[in-house]
Amino acid sequence: MTGRKPFDFWIFMTVLVLLSLGIIMVFSASAAHAYNYMHDSYHFLKKQLVSVAVGLVVMLVTMQIDYRKIGKWSPILLVSSIVLLILVLIPGVGSKVNGSQRWFIYGPLNLQPSEIAKLAVILFYSYSLSKRKDQLQYFFKGLLPYLVLIGVFAALLLLEPHLSGTLLIAMVACIILFNAGAKISHFILLSLPAGAGIVVAVITSPYRLARVTSFLDPWKDLQGDGWQVVQSLYAIGSGGLFGRGLGRSMQKFLYIPEPHNDFIFSIIAEELGFIGVVSILILFLIFIWRGIKISINAPDLFGSLVAVGVTSLVAVQVLVNVAVVTSSMPVTGMPLPFFSYGGTSVVFLLFGIGVLLNISRYANYERI
Repeated sequence: MTGRKPFDFWIFMTVLVLLSLGIIMVFSASAAHAYNYMHDSYHFLKKQLVSVAVGLVVMLVTMQIDYRKIGKWSPILLVSSIVLLILVLIPGVGSKVNGSQRWFIYGPLNLQPSEIAKLAVILFYSYSLSKRKDQLQYFFKGLLPYLVLIGVFAALLLLEPHLSGTLLIAMVACIILFNAGAKISHFILLSLPAGAGIVVAVITSPYRLARVTSFLDPWKDLQGDGWQVVQSLYAIGSGGLFGRGLGRSMQKFLYIPEPHNDFIFSIIAEELGFIGVVSILILFLIFIWRGIKISINAPDLFGSLVAVGVTSLVAVQVLVNVAVVTSSMPVTGMPLPFFSYGGTSVVFLLFGIGVLLNISRYANYERI
């Protein structure tokens, strides 16, 4: 094991730029909504600033801690996340917001256990697989236990309900399993029951089914389930090449519900235009490129798999979020990393970035 080197400057600066842009866009997108409902245009900005500040401290501390020490605590983190996902479903303990029981809310503090679960799965799978990689060649004694664990998280998240969180954790876990050596043939065989499970989850839930049907023709139900997507497309289309200008979005004025959350990309496109959107996507591509580079050059399998997990966590969310707001797939509540409003998500995402930066300090590659 080589000594510590400088952390990856590209990722560090890319994250800072994305966070800065995210804060600006959260304020721009949320001001009208916050004034109308909270009577304070700065309500969401102030909360996001606190979350980002806490997250940055967490990132700076985590990037100094040897990632291998964090890996040893991953089983405890995994069990804790499962316990929290159970507790949040208990009425009076967890809080229901917009029909979903996903949060612990106590005064100004709130915690979303699914955000902890994402990192817990990445760290535990990476730690466990690094010690029993050869077992993945066998389905029943190798791959199946990890799939069962995914099923446990999926069951708990679907009870909230939280389909997007379920899909994200499942996809990231499968990416880690694939990189650890799981057979492609096993994934192909599993795709049929997995697809059937998604279909069942959709048709047994009226609101999910409505999202799928509205995706096929959002203009058919313009005043109902198609409203959000149509308004998103109006925002993106009106942005043009250079955008209306920062702060000049029209769709954020109570047309797009909660524009500072999952549909903030639409406001970005409207205000900053095609040039602004492409610039932001290039920043995400830089992050993904450097994350893959760290994974390839990590000093051990555990570090490599964690780097893959954290990188894919960001990549999958960006891909799905952009697909949703452009009506390329049915609506699901997938936030845009570093941009969408959310305290728990930004803090734990920056925790993951801190671990990634720590791995980069031991990886053997040029920092240029």
